Amino acid sequence: MKVDQKGHTIVIRDTQGDFTSFLMKITHQYKTFEKHNIIIDLLMYESMSISDIKLFLPLSKDHKKAKKSFVIVTSDFDYNAVPSKLTVVPSLLEAHDIIEMEEIERDLGF
Repeated sequence: MKVDQKGHTIVIRDTQGDFTSFLMKITHQYKTFEKHNIIIDLLMYESMSISDIKLFLPLSKDHKKAKKSFVIVTSDFDYNAVPSKLTVVPSLLEAHDIIEMEEIERDLGF
């Protein structure tokens, strides 16, 4: 697992290629990331199923309750099938843009 921090945002990417252990590591180490916006980079995985993405739902809900952004990045995916509680985008640039917009919305009180 590789963790990069840029300002108030942390990008977490898997380096092992094992999705299950990656999810477990993020879940167990969540307390160290909870004060930052989080981007989960899943671009290394060729195909992600909706059920795989939904495994991040509890973390996403908790993170958004704390008024922080939680964005998942994956390509080659049906973005319309994603539950509204999850934010899934096709590129890291879009993930950073989403976080920027959500930060502005929070600053304005939306």
